[in-house]
Amino acid sequence: MILWRDTTSLLTLLLVPALAAFFLWARRRRERALGAFVAASLLPAVAPDVDRRRRTTRAVVVCGAILCLAFALGGPMWGFRWEEVRREGIDLMVALDTSRSMLATDVKPNRLGRAKLAVEDLLAQLQGDRAGLVAFAGSAFIQCPLTLDQGAFRESLDAIDVGIIPRGGTNLGAAIDASLEAFEGRQGNHQALVLITDGESHEGDVKEASKRAQERGVKVYTVGIGTTEGELVPAETGGYVKDRKGQVVKSRLDEETLKQIASDTGGVYLHAEGASFGLGELYRDYIGLMEKRALASTLERRFEHRFQIPLAIGSSARPASPLGGASAGAGARRSRHDRAHDRRRRAGRGVRRLARPARHRTRGEPPLHGGQVRRRRR
Repeated sequence: MILWRDTTSLLTLLLVPALAAFFLWARRRRERALGAFVAASLLPAVAPDVDRRRRTTRAVVVCGAILCLAFALGGPMWGFRWEEVRREGIDLMVALDTSRSMLATDVKPNRLGRAKLAVEDLLAQLQGDRAGLVAFAGSAFIQCPLTLDQGAFRESLDAIDVGIIPRGGTNLGAAIDASLEAFEGRQGNHQALVLITDGESHEGDVKEASKRAQERGVKVYTVGIGTTEGELVPAETGGYVKDRKGQVVKSRLDEETLKQIASDTGGVYLHAEGASFGLGELYRDYIGLMEKRALASTLERRFEHRFQIPLAIGSSARPASPLGGASAGAGARRSRHDRAHDRRRRAGRGVRRLARPARHRTRGEPPLHGGQVRRRRR
């Protein structure tokens, strides 16, 4: 079976029939022009340089060369070998807040929806890294363990919604601890956590969780959604969430706590802005520069590239240029005609020499001078 490196390049094969049609049109046009100038029976004498077989051969060779070069451009591949491929990267966990405050619409369509889109943009930046997902509110659990399968990660991300965790609130300590468990106890400088939230930590001990992450060498990059002024939280039955006193509840961003978590673990705090929340820049400038380790080693089939074969055939099949080929053939035919003309000239001189009157009929007789007349001997 033949595979192709770039199937779109095979569109250049359309040049072959177009070129063949052009050569056929040019040949018929040339024949009509010659037919209008001279009769077909007189063509060899009037235009001895016209060689139809030579022109046809040249057209076939040109079309064949273009065909081979088009195949080479497509990159044919057949045959394969097994090659060991080692993947290197980092372990990246994403902890996403799923509390009800993430339904606030100060970010369109809402905070959670925009955060999920930003995480997908972050996923597109990963280069051989393993990614995992933690959902948290009043408690936390691992939604997707560390994996190289980005399709499985996206399915887990799509399944996240407000209410996926029955216990309300925002427990940043639980989110950090669940992420540390997902790292499977490994230590090193190749682990990172991206913590995305919009509210204050109402439960758990954030400082103790940050200390555990620091001891493990895990860097926590915090991303804050919302404003310090706060935003109203939509209720399930319509309207907005109210406290026991009947006052509407606002979700306020606690930037100081998030900055402290990032500072304690060697990470960076980022205030979410723009369509991607700046997660792409966060990965490129910080996470992507972290120390990488071997994540997996697999055997993969590597198909052999065979473009050299049609490329060599197409390059070697180059015909002589139309001008060069025509002039060479014409030169050869002119030389044959010149030799024939020289033979005819020599033959003509011999005939004229024989027809000229003999000055000396008898060997040894002196030549005649003046008005002398030689008498015939009797």
